[in-house]
Amino acid sequence: MAKFMDVHQNMAGITAEELRAAHMADLAIEADEGVHFEQAWADPEAGVVYCLSEAPSKEAVQRIHERAGHRADEIHAVPLIV
Repeated sequence: MAKFMDVHQNMAGITAEELRAAHMADLAIEADEGVHFEQAWADPEAGVVYCLSEAPSKEAVQRIHERAGHRADEIHAVPLIV
């Protein structure tokens, strides 16, 4: 499976608790699409959230995010890791 980094904009003021809840919502249903969300990061001041996942496709990542209630604004494949 491939790795993907997705970006969520307009999340200004997100708290650690809200980030954890959003991540847990993804984890609760990720298996439906064969996705695994590995980690999430946030910059509350900039209003940006980043998620790293392993998935069969970026479309599968988006479907999980949409069902969990937080559609990604961008999803990027991460083909090289060092």
